[in-house]
Amino acid sequence: MSINHNSPVPLYAQIEEQLRNIIKLPEYKNGKRLPNEVDLARQLGISRNTLRQAINKLVFEGLLTRKKGVGTVVEKTSISSKAKNWLSFSQEMKALGITPTNYELHICWEKPTEDICIFFDINENTNVLRLDRLRGNPEYPFVFFRSFFNPRIGLTGNEDFSRPLYDILEKDYNSIAKISKEEISALSADKFLAEKLKVKVGDPILKRKRFVLDPGGRALEWNVGYYRADSFTYTLEFERTI
Repeated sequence: MSINHNSPVPLYAQIEEQLRNIIKLPEYKNGKRLPNEVDLARQLGISRNTLRQAINKLVFEGLLTRKKGVGTVVEKTSISSKAKNWLSFSQEMKALGITPTNYELHICWEKPTEDICIFFDINENTNVLRLDRLRGNPEYPFVFFRSFFNPRIGLTGNEDFSRPLYDILEKDYNSIAKISKEEISALSADKFLAEKLKVKVGDPILKRKRFVLDPGGRALEWNVGYYRADSFTYTLEFERTI
């Protein structure tokens, strides 16, 4: 790897592009470990923070994984699909003719987990804003959301979160939610979720993780939604490129 310190292209962007090419090589496709970050940063003549900025982007995309005691390794090749459009909860409900209803809203500041630190590129001692919301239709709640926000946005916790979330980010903080990566999985309701969603312990729950970025690919929100399985269907539409 080599970079051009005189190029107008940011250093982290140069590194990211080269890493994308490297991990496609046959010797890396099956999970080979990348060179040590300290050694690689020294070799390229850059700070470790600059290198981590590029690596964090690929970790978020699922192309790389950090493993304690091992280092950064390449994820084995997998198949994924991308939907063209995505909507906020309020937009999804309005598209279905449902009036979105807020049942609970709680705000606090807390220490981030390791995954959230990597996603936001922050250290473990940086407090992040957590927003919990219980939402549904006028008849009953059917989804519990937990969101964490990048501290660089500048949220104070005093915002009126009865407003649409992405309107707050865009209009009040010039942070536009442009890109969403989602992971869908299933689990059984524990006592906490059963009480929130008015179901029985052990009932099926749909877990929907959403990672939201701005147009420049900078992380804005880490969100997890837990849906009653009898009240939510996740539909994707794809168009084949010929």
